[in-house]
Amino acid sequence: MSRQLPLSSSVLGKVGLACPSAWLVLAALVLLAALPLNGAQAQGPASDSKPFAEHFLLLQLSDADPEKQAMVLSAANNLLEHYGPDHIDIEVVTFGPGVRLLFADAPQQAQVNSLVAQGVRFVVCLNTIDTIERSSGQRPELSPHAIPVQVGLAHVLERVEEGYVVIRP
Repeated sequence: MSRQLPLSSSVLGKVGLACPSAWLVLAALVLLAALPLNGAQAQGPASDSKPFAEHFLLLQLSDADPEKQAMVLSAANNLLEHYGPDHIDIEVVTFGPGVRLLFADAPQQAQVNSLVAQGVRFVVCLNTIDTIERSSGQRPELSPHAIPVQVGLAHVLERVEEGYVVIRP
């Protein structure tokens, strides 16, 4: 059972809360204390290209299987339809055999172009591209929409730390 002590104006005056404006300040401080400590985490990462995005998704593709590639592209398209292109920020990160999706001559280029037109970003791992060049003697030509990063997995980790959710279909 809790016991409440009456607060007289002399007690309140001693702690600086005798005037009504002090009560307003105290109330504002209590409200501020109830807010999350990391506002960016509560709202998601900041996105210059999608300022109204409420959802932040990273689709990981490390497989050359055409069915997996089709699944990733379909998932991105379905999410854009569900949330609307302004309310979801989608990035497809390719590394390992998955980089083939972003070769200039890949059969899925029309789908990639359509998704890019709706704001989806496609990232390619340059370590993988460098490895392909060393082993084949020829650097593959990439889609003009491919955003290069040196280390694909490091990029995934950085995005997760920013608040993106990773899905690997």
